Amino acid sequence: MARRRSKLVDDETVRRQLRRLNRILPDAECALHHRNAFELLVATVLSAQCTDKLVNEVTPALFAKYPDARALAAAELADVETMVRRVSFWRTKARHLIALAGQLCERYDAEVPRTMEELVALPGVARKTANVVLGTAFGIPSGFVVDTHVERVANRLGFVEAEGAVKVERALVERIPKKRWILLAHQLILHGRQTCRALRPKCEECALAPDCPSAELG
Repeated sequence: MARRRSKLVDDETVRRQLRRLNRILPDAECALHHRNAFELLVATVLSAQCTDKLVNEVTPALFAKYPDARALAAAELADVETMVRRVSFWRTKARHLIALAGQLCERYDAEVPRTMEELVALPGVARKTANVVLGTAFGIPSGFVVDTHVERVANRLGFVEAEGAVKVERALVERIPKKRWILLAHQLILHGRQTCRALRPKCEECALAPDCPSAELG
């Protein structure tokens, strides 16, 4: 059986693509609407297996009623469930939100902690959520945020050749300079939404196509 040809590109190609991304998406940022680290943490927990667009429709009323950890920790579960009912796994997420708010109050004086270890110990918070909060709210490059867009685009571009968030993150942090982790994650997500779509990628109008091993230019 013939071995599949690798699509991995060399380091100079990666650098060229990073320069192109800086040119076309210089201001890429987190799509979840938030005003502080607490709101970002809550929004990111809600966004698991759910679209950012839907989360952004749900959170304004939630944040208006529960503006901080103390308010959310004192909330009635039924009330929170009603407010987040439109998102996936809303019952579980509502329980997690109240529980994590309680732990923020008990352990961190109602503030969001700034380490990976402390964040992933909170209910409903996994590594991806912690990476989002640390990078976006605090500017701490603790790791590389990997969602479905990042996994797809990074593989198509030949930055990595891996499947699954853990393996993709490990490969990206080995290839990409640490100072680029935060912005590049936002750029890959936005590029995946706008251009490098899952079903019909817009290769003909993609600025990265000249060096993309997956480009289909007809």
